[in-house]
Amino acid sequence: MGLKRRNRVSPNFSMASMTDVIFLLLIFFMITSTVVSPNAIKVLLPQGKQQTSAKPLTRVVIDKDLNFYAAFGNEKEQPVALNDLTSFLQSCAEKEPEMYVALYADESVPYREIVRVLNIANENHFKMVLATRPPEKK
Repeated sequence: MGLKRRNRVSPNFSMASMTDVIFLLLIFFMITSTVVSPNAIKVLLPQGKQQTSAKPLTRVVIDKDLNFYAAFGNEKEQPVALNDLTSFLQSCAEKEPEMYVALYADESVPYREIVRVLNIANENHFKMVLATRPPEKK
């Protein structure tokens, strides 16, 4: 009897499914790596002069003598003690829940004073902006 097989198994290996799996893994790792963020104080960087904000802005100013001043919106800065700064910012947040706080600190102010204000903002979930001057033109 001469029976022959009609279906032959091809000895070649198709890499198409392997490249699909690799591509899907690559996409998976790229997406999950963007979700992971380091533990740090969240700070919004100041924007250029051309961009304006519709939200009211609360300003906290620390001068070189470590005097604190604060103002809401277009009001003039008033002297405020560091202990009273939390209540001032909370009252501003009641006026405008989506407000953010701009911190203007003299370059000679010790870093610990800036961190104190950042901690107050972080504890109360305020958005914070550190104000800087533009770079000098050469």
